[in-house]
Amino acid sequence: MRQSVSVRPVSMVLALTAAAVAAAGARAAEPPRLPDSTAADRTAVSVTVYNVGLGLVREVRTLRDLPAGVARLRFMDVPSRIDPRTVHLASLDDPGGLSVLEQNYEYDLISPQKLLEKYVGREVEIVEQAEDLTTRTVRATLLSVNGGPVFRIGDRIVLNQTGRITMPDVPPDLVPRPTLVWTIRNGRPGTHRVEASYLTDGMTWSSDYVAVISGDDRSLGMTGWVTIDNRSGATFRDATLKLVAGDVRRVRGRTMALEESAMTDRVRKAAAPQFAEESFFEYHLYTLERPTTIKDNQTKQISLLQADKVPLTRRLLIRGQQWWFRNQRGTLARDQKAEVILEFENGKEAGLGIPLPKGTVRVYKKDRSGAEQFVGEDAIDHTPRGEKLRLRVGNAFDVVATQTQTDYDVLSPRQSESAYRVEIRNHKDEDVTVTVRQPVGGDWTLLSSSLPGLKKDAGTLEFQVPVPANGRTSLTFRVRVRW
Repeated sequence: MRQSVSVRPVSMVLALTAAAVAAAGARAAEPPRLPDSTAADRTAVSVTVYNVGLGLVREVRTLRDLPAGVARLRFMDVPSRIDPRTVHLASLDDPGGLSVLEQNYEYDLISPQKLLEKYVGREVEIVEQAEDLTTRTVRATLLSVNGGPVFRIGDRIVLNQTGRITMPDVPPDLVPRPTLVWTIRNGRPGTHRVEASYLTDGMTWSSDYVAVISGDDRSLGMTGWVTIDNRSGATFRDATLKLVAGDVRRVRGRTMALEESAMTDRVRKAAAPQFAEESFFEYHLYTLERPTTIKDNQTKQISLLQADKVPLTRRLLIRGQQWWFRNQRGTLARDQKAEVILEFENGKEAGLGIPLPKGTVRVYKKDRSGAEQFVGEDAIDHTPRGEKLRLRVGNAFDVVATQTQTDYDVLSPRQSESAYRVEIRNHKDEDVTVTVRQPVGGDWTLLSSSLPGLKKDAGTLEFQVPVPANGRTSLTFRVRVRW
């Protein structure tokens, strides 16, 4: 039986040969690789930090001896938490002549495990050291690294091989640090100054304030600080630093945790404010008036403001509850401590008068020996100039109250009258005035009271109650409520 032999037409052979030649030519015609661009090529850098865990970086670098045509460039020393979708590159010398055709973000970093994975199926050398300190080199093929290296040495499969594994080179797809790899097209050969901008996660800032109350409690000195936390994976030297305060919306975003730093006496007594403030869109922008270096994994504190004598009002506050006025109750709150409230205005006349970013205000007061003691803290939101700030810093030790419902009459299914007694006891050696604030819902009327009542708004009834030193005062009042 004759065996048939398949013979390909000459035209098909020529076509396959031409395709192979074309493919080889395509590989040979890959764009040339330019020298890497690193942080050493930077001539300027600006960093804008938002208080939502976001940073905007704009850096200018010098790219030397760029040829005309298409080439590949590795743009190194970028943050490991960069958002590559936000990268923009432009030439300052020839804006229309330089463009990015393709961008790859390489973050497959060199590590012992990565090197072993890339060398699976390849030959390596194992250097062994004997007890007499002599060494010998064994050639082996790395078969696997799952659960530990597996080698073929000669005709044997070897596990738990001792010795140091050495490799001839680093695989080209591993990089020492996160890198942007661009395929660029250049129309003008020579040196270009380029500006690259991008967003990165891992950068945030917060503000902290230190307030020291005067001896007579009528004023306070206030110092503001900003804390910049850089966890982006890159260092920016001699950068122009800008801070944006405001509620910036992000479609994709997460709030980074803030790390607080203690405010020591040395920090609190540092230099005067260094930031220039300006309105920006619907936010506020603070620009540091000198360059600064922002290192990776660094928390940096910079002075924001300083005011020496801000007029202060200290209040003692007793609060009620809205639901007290719709039900029959007995004793509502026994031994209720008065809240300590500090009020001051963010005004120019007071020594402030700049938009205050949200943050924590820590309050101190000097004791008889002159040492500052911590007396409480509170958080403030972004506060425009001219607005009043109210800080609740704690509860009074020596001022307590008992609130009691003394009468309750149902006038109709949706109307009632109730009477109350608020007994305030002052164990201090000085007279105090306590604000009693009662939230009342529905349509209400103050029928009678032992002290004048003030309707602060549609849902708030307020009394100012003087209490003598080491004495007590009883406030009584009656309210009709319809709901």
